[in-house]
Amino acid sequence: MELCFATNNLHKLEEVTARLDDAFTLKTLQDIGCTETLPETQTTIAGNSRQKAEFVWTHYAVSCFADDTGLEVDALHGEPGVNSAFYAGLPRDNTRNVQKLLAELNGVADRRAHFRTVFTLILHGVEYQFEGIIGGHIITEPRGTGGFGYDPVFVPDGFDQTLAEMTMEQKNQISHRARALDKMVEFLQTVNQR
Repeated sequence: MELCFATNNLHKLEEVTARLDDAFTLKTLQDIGCTETLPETQTTIAGNSRQKAEFVWTHYAVSCFADDTGLEVDALHGEPGVNSAFYAGLPRDNTRNVQKLLAELNGVADRRAHFRTVFTLILHGVEYQFEGIIGGHIITEPRGTGGFGYDPVFVPDGFDQTLAEMTMEQKNQISHRARALDKMVEFLQTVNQR
């Protein structure tokens, strides 16, 4: 089954490719000739995910999936949330985003947070959504060189390491993206067997 993953994020592409089996051929936006910047103007993570997938389906008529992810911090009333990628403004900069988050949490005792990922799959024009969440807390200084985004300051519940200190394999066993992706892959395998 051929599917386009509607992202230009190479880190996400690596994570997803590692979880798909040989029954799926993953195409990139470049593979289908999409050079436009995908719209992300919705007010929710699920809305942005849907908007990106619908853009690819509408303009390229290719079965596809898109994701959107946000870090939601309890003490910040769910921020940065849907604005996680641009928390510190334009241009998108992971280091500045992390610095702003740590500044906002300076002196805050409750550092609970969770990552939320929503995948929107459009298969032959029919839309499905799959959500994955992982809880944890924000530490006071970045640790680790793996991963991307807020991974260096996020320690998942039940672990001592940040996501950035884990190997790709370890992260893929527990991450929010992996949980949402597992639901989508399970659905796709069922569809593929029909």
